[in-house]
Amino acid sequence: MASNGNRDTARERYETREYDVLIVGAGGAGLRAAVAATENGLSVGIVTKSLLGKAHTVMAEGGIAASLGNVDPADGWQTHFMDTMKSGKFINNWRTAEIFAKEAPDRVYELEQWGALFNRTPEGKISQRPFGAHTYRRLCHVGDRTGLELIRTMQEKVLATDAEVYMETTITKLLKSGDRVVGALAYTRENGKFIHFKAKAVVMATGGWGRIFKVTSNSWEGTGDGVVLAYDAGAELVDMEMMQFHPTGMVWPPGVRGLLVTEGVRGEGGLLRNSEGDRYMENYDPERMELSSRDVVARANYTEVQEGRGSPHGGVYLDITHLGYDGIMNKLPTMHEQFLKLADIDISKEPMEVFPTVHYTMGGIKTDPETGASNVPGLFAAGEVAGGLHGANRLGGNSLSDLLVFGRRAGEGASAYVKESVHSSDIAEGEVLTEIGRVLEPLKKQGEGESPYLMQQELQEAMMEHANLMRTGDSLKEGLGKVLGLKDRLANMKVQGSRLFNPGWHTAQDIRYLIQISEIIIRTALERTERRGAQWRLDFDGPDDELGRVNFIVKKDEQGEVGIQKREIPPMPEHLASLFEDKVVDMAGGEKRGAESQF
Repeated sequence: MASNGNRDTARERYETREYDVLIVGAGGAGLRAAVAATENGLSVGIVTKSLLGKAHTVMAEGGIAASLGNVDPADGWQTHFMDTMKSGKFINNWRTAEIFAKEAPDRVYELEQWGALFNRTPEGKISQRPFGAHTYRRLCHVGDRTGLELIRTMQEKVLATDAEVYMETTITKLLKSGDRVVGALAYTRENGKFIHFKAKAVVMATGGWGRIFKVTSNSWEGTGDGVVLAYDAGAELVDMEMMQFHPTGMVWPPGVRGLLVTEGVRGEGGLLRNSEGDRYMENYDPERMELSSRDVVARANYTEVQEGRGSPHGGVYLDITHLGYDGIMNKLPTMHEQFLKLADIDISKEPMEVFPTVHYTMGGIKTDPETGASNVPGLFAAGEVAGGLHGANRLGGNSLSDLLVFGRRAGEGASAYVKESVHSSDIAEGEVLTEIGRVLEPLKKQGEGESPYLMQQELQEAMMEHANLMRTGDSLKEGLGKVLGLKDRLANMKVQGSRLFNPGWHTAQDIRYLIQISEIIIRTALERTERRGAQWRLDFDGPDDELGRVNFIVKKDEQGEVGIQKREIPPMPEHLASLFEDKVVDMAGGEKRGAESQF
């Protein structure tokens, strides 16, 4: 225990916990990293601001992308690599994509050995279904609840180790000794008690930040804590302008607007139609139709509604009735239950109404492909919070294999760092107490103050209006002004009540992350003056060859402001570049179909 003599925290006490590796986040990436670190004989602490097993990983329902070749024997890592690079419009880190494509099959078989139950082919092999923009049937699946099975399996694996889990605990700051990350400060959400975690390495696995938007498939946890904590500690971020809008979220009733409708529906033959009954995807991608990449299908759905061909509740129709009740209950039972209970719709008899919803971020902490290390010594990252693999657009199913491949690598990388480095985790007590004082400030504020709830609502509306699926420079600038206005008001936040079970206090922590991420997204979106994947600037005609050769890197500058630089992407080595020589690929990132649809 520790205490201090500072005026605001004179009697404030905090606990100290010490581990070799601290993992922030308990989704698929964090749990896989924990297994890797414990297998290396290290002590591991896992911090999650929610409950164990309630990670956003469960929202990845359709399957795990891996080139097993069980259904289509011609599939291999080379094709998976090419599909991933093409979908990302070639701004992906090619080494990250290579490692990913090569190692994904091993991680799936490993998961199976640990107890995961997959759908099977008639021969008894792991079944694989088609998914958007995958050349072959590649998605290893458990009905339409694959992410849930992954979490269940990993959770049981972790609970068999000596790793210690801190649930409903929020990290507020990474602590550094010199240039190294050596731990973090956290508080328990139940009663506001503070914990100083000392650690030789920290693995960030906190997922994404969809809650900056009003309509999102993300649950309340998706507030981007990890990426801002890393940014504040000096980490570089990459591709932050790239936010993925999943083509199909629920639109009715209003209380569940944005809830994910798995791409597995289209993988099993679901058809998209507008209010006139037209199967309109032939106008946007006549070759791949509903199984085009997510960015293309999302823009198509958005355009149909904008041009007046939407459904009564402002969406489009997704029809899977041809599968019949038995087929749906075999392959899409979760979707049947979701629509029946939430919208009173039997999807075996009538179509779903869907519309694009913010689902995922391609950008994040820039990491080394081999180890998951950031540019800050002692800080590693994996999963959605890490950038590099997906480029300008993520392929469906790549997220779950990403968690396993790079969760393992980050755990191994952190373990090697701990074993090879000399560490000092000494932190001046004043630094800990200063951070405690900052976190408690909204509770202590006197007089009038800003409501964090209303600020979050304002932010979400601003991002929906100015940084949505399609963007313009003028609108982005207007949105930036609104975000910066909110940033100026952060110091005036006030929360009623005590620390006990106080969601307003928790929101006061979240809104700081949400505003900072929104500023970064808009600033990088202003810099990428082209149409590429998820970054679709209506004030520019198409992809820019010059910008197709760079990533935008974000790092906090010496004045504490958002610094952005272009960084050239290293040339792809011959053994990878040669894979594309016989393919019709626009290396500048343009769609294969050319400019006829600009989609």
